[in-house]
Amino acid sequence: MSSDVITIAIDCMGGDFGPAVTVPAALAFLRAHGAARVVLVGRSDALSPLLAQHPDVAERASVLYADEVVAMDESPTLALKNRKKSSMRLALNLVKEGAAQASVSAGNTGALMAMSRFVLKMLPEIDRPAICPVMPTMKGHVYVLDLGANVDCSAEHLLQFGIMGAMLASALDHKAAPSVGLLNIGSEEIKGNEVVKQAGERLRNSGLNFIGNIEGDGIYKGEADVVVCDGFVGNVALKVSEGVAQMLTQSLKQEFRRNLLTRLSALAALPVLKHLKARFDHRAYNGASLLGLRGVSVKSHGSADAFAFERAIARAYEAAHNHVVERISACQADLHKRQDAASAAAGERA
Repeated sequence: MSSDVITIAIDCMGGDFGPAVTVPAALAFLRAHGAARVVLVGRSDALSPLLAQHPDVAERASVLYADEVVAMDESPTLALKNRKKSSMRLALNLVKEGAAQASVSAGNTGALMAMSRFVLKMLPEIDRPAICPVMPTMKGHVYVLDLGANVDCSAEHLLQFGIMGAMLASALDHKAAPSVGLLNIGSEEIKGNEVVKQAGERLRNSGLNFIGNIEGDGIYKGEADVVVCDGFVGNVALKVSEGVAQMLTQSLKQEFRRNLLTRLSALAALPVLKHLKARFDHRAYNGASLLGLRGVSVKSHGSADAFAFERAIARAYEAAHNHVVERISACQADLHKRQDAASAAAGERA
């Protein structure tokens, strides 16, 4: 696929701001990726005027009109049943039909997960899709999954998450053997509940570069390239992290505004603060991959601005360009072959 044109289908109506953000982001993406194309999916009256203002990239952008929109608070079940002509659904249909290699939406997360699973279907040997964002660390970034799609998981599900996360990291970061850690309450193998213990055993025998259990602080220390957990634990960890970040930001502002001396200190520290803000700018990490599907589907944060949404499009592009879906399928197939061979050898010994 490296020599082929990559086309990204974009749900332009999703998110808090719709075309005011998604269209400028798509056009900026096209300027940065000369070989790419996009299909803008949404209401004609909202898209055509914006596209007409940018003739320099308009030839690589087409429009698919969709008058239905999935509301941000709409039930995923009802959206799947009643929004068959929505911008979200039509964008995913393009991936299914092969007219696009990836889809991006900032819309309703539950609806996107339901529609992605229904339209694109699951990969063989993968039971459930997982939400996998990229998060900043002291050493760079880390992929964490699952962050909310699967609250109750078996050991087999956690093994599958490890495979999917490792293949995503391998494709996007060009690492032959990205390290995989299992989120736990301690680093020792005896720690954790039975599901986590069993998952650890399976990961150790998976052929992945499994480094064992890591604790919560290990996520941001950058102890692993991929961190595996169930959706309940992962979502709680994410929300706690966001809350701590907001608390520290607000506290820092309050301290710098306390008096004249602290205000002068803030002025002196401004270059450092700007660098720190840029280094951990959450917008640069926007775009969570929905893994385990037969196609690439990426979820942008609903409140993303144009810069953040462009990053989500770029993430979808890289996933398609570097064959993430094919890598996951091949790795899972290889694991099952080795498991079958081990079972056969054990039977012969018996």
